[in-house]
This record gives sequence, C-alpha cells and structure tokens, in this order.
Amino acid sequence: MVRGASEILDEAGVPSAEHDARALAAYALAVPHLAYAPSELPDDFRAEFAELVDRRRRREPLQHIVGHTVFRHVTLRVEPGVFVPRPETEVVAQHAIDAAVAVVATGRDPLVVDLCCGAGGIAVSVDVEVRASAVVAVDASPEAVALTRHNHGAVGSSPLRAEVGDVRDPALLADLDGTVDVLVSNPPYIPPDAVPTEPEVRDFDPDLALYGGGLDGLEVPRAVVLAARRLLRSGGVFVMEHAEVQAEAVREITAAAGFVEVSSFEDLTHRPRGVRAVAP
Repeated sequence: MVRGASEILDEAGVPSAEHDARALAAYALAVPHLAYAPSELPDDFRAEFAELVDRRRRREPLQHIVGHTVFRHVTLRVEPGVFVPRPETEVVAQHAIDAAVAVVATGRDPLVVDLCCGAGGIAVSVDVEVRASAVVAVDASPEAVALTRHNHGAVGSSPLRAEVGDVRDPALLADLDGTVDVLVSNPPYIPPDAVPTEPEVRDFDPDLALYGGGLDGLEVPRAVVLAARRLLRSGGVFVMEHAEVQAEAVREITAAAGFVEVSSFEDLTHRPRGVRAVAP
C-alpha cells in the first residue's frame, strides 16, 4: 500500500514521495514510525490512508496533514495560516545558538530576540539548547505568536516573552534597546514578482510570511536590520536569513546600518542564505 501511494505521489510531482507515503501511513496508524506498525491493520486503515494520500497528492503540505514538523531537536505543531519551518532555517538557528553559547561562556545569561518568529522554531530551539537564555519572540501574526507560545509550552525550559508586533515599528521592544545579546530573524523576503513555484509554499504559506515588500522584497529585512541595530548591545550578534540572490544586497544593507564583521553564511545546500554581523 505504501509503494502504491509512493507511485501516486511521485506522479503528482511530490518531491519526497516515498518518505511522505510512509509518514502518512504511520500517521494513519497513530505510530511514530512504520517499524511500530501493528501486525494486523485496523479495518478503517485503507480508507483513511487513501484520503490522506489524496490530500498530499493535491499538494497539501505534509506538515499540515500530520499537524507537526521536526525542527532541530524539537517537534513543533504547525497549523494552516502560519509559515511552516524549513530545514534550511536550522542553520540560521545554529548561528544564533552558537552566539548565545559564547555569551554563556563569559558568565552571563544571554538575552535573545527572534523577530518574525513564525511557529517558533528558532526561539524554541534557542530556549531548549541554551537553557540559560532569556528569549523574546515577535511576529506580526497573532496566529504565529499563539503557535510559538504553544510550541514553547510543550518543551520550553524557562518563561518566553512572545508578542505581536511589526518590525517596522521604531518603538518595538523599546524597553530592550541596547541590551540584547543575539538578534535572529527569518523574515519574509520574497520579491513580488518571484512567486514560489512549489504549490505547498505558493498555495498554503501565508503571504505575510513570504513577501518582504518593495520591488526587491527587502522592505521587511531592512526594518529587521534597523531594529537589530537599535536593540543589540555593543558586541551583540545579528543573524538573518535571506534569499540566495539577495546575499550581496543584504550585506550592503547591514554594513550601511553600522554593523561590523558582516559576512554571508551558507545553508544546507551550500547556497549563501544568511547574514551574520556584530554590533559595533
């Protein structure tokens, strides 16, 4: 049955057909992996599995169907209307975590801010992997903030400050001006004329989390850079994801804001997908 589902999904253009077929079968059986499948299939399994496969065939994201995704060391709930965390953003989280660990090594508890937090993948990962951190998460979407709170509540180690806010607001988190050790962000950055080709992204991820504004898609990222310059303490670390073609422009924007040690870093496929810089 899984082999047949894999063929159906492959014909529909699903890039990870066999993986998704196995994941859907496990979900229908309420087990974490097919290795734990019962010796006898439930009577209703065939019909339920067929329905799940049909949803995926129509390119509904696997994460929406099963209701969760794995990000680094945590399992996150995902919901329609909130951006689904991607594996490449795990690298962005790693840079933020490394910077937070460096602060701990100096004997201080780091203050970390995650702007445009989405489902909370970065914020929750920092909290889980750097227990001494105080984490603040912000998103313009109330649904995203609620989901971040839920995901943190499931695995978090310390209180999380999560609130709705616009990174373009010059008073955002004003009480933290000049005190933040690490500011990390995966903002919307897609230009208006670069509509994603993947149906899972184009048809299901919210526009608020995709399109960065302006002709180059960098209106929101520019605002994130300015917010980071205001919030970070001297020596604080700034980390932000961007599109591959935006690497040079983002470095210029970051340097123009006054940051030093500005450099690009690669994602899991060795493409320049993020910027790292230090507040002077």
